[in-house]
Amino acid sequence: MSTLAHVFEAAGLATIVLGSNLSVVERMNPPRVLHCEFPLGRPLGKPGDAAFQRDVLERGFALLDETEPVLVHHPETIESDETPMACSLPPRYNPDLPAAVDEAQGLRAAYDRAVEKRGATSVGRVISADQVPEALGVLDQWANGAAWKDTPLPDPNPIAVCHDIRTYYEEAGLELADGPPPAGRAAEAWFHEETEAGKTLMAARAALKEADAPFPMWFYMAPGHR
Repeated sequence: MSTLAHVFEAAGLATIVLGSNLSVVERMNPPRVLHCEFPLGRPLGKPGDAAFQRDVLERGFALLDETEPVLVHHPETIESDETPMACSLPPRYNPDLPAAVDEAQGLRAAYDRAVEKRGATSVGRVISADQVPEALGVLDQWANGAAWKDTPLPDPNPIAVCHDIRTYYEEAGLELADGPPPAGRAAEAWFHEETEAGKTLMAARAALKEADAPFPMWFYMAPGHR
């Protein structure tokens, strides 16, 4: 975003950057920055808190009246909470299926409700919701020693496939979760630590690493800090 700010400014468009990483904006030095010490992915801070989000935007637009370059810090810090969100998973239905496949099929009703409620889904980068169980079946085979070159995913890009799987789970999980919107990384933690799909994905990732698969192929199947 800092690079794009310089490009847009060169074209005569005034920009404001909401920065979550102080070292990046200091190094890139865009003209106007509101540094917000919020969890990554939440540039306006608090989901569902319209007053707080409006305050962030108003502080950002106020920078248009300042002499550039200007770097202002939002006064509130929001810590990232990686406690898994509270979400009950469906019970096993078909014990003959791999656990992750059975689980994904059990979440389909919740996923469909979420899509109907929002009118949109972020699943579909390379596979559809219908293909999520199939993809998890392949990851289960990889985790159990199948050669990745001989056991293809529904799409040849494993990074994007895993992104769609996690998105499917998070949209279904948020539909089932109790209480207020979860903290910054709560849904991510839930997926990787509480679900059979997350455990299968991580096991497949480890198997690819051991099998000397190309570095980007396995590493970015999950967030780098995992």
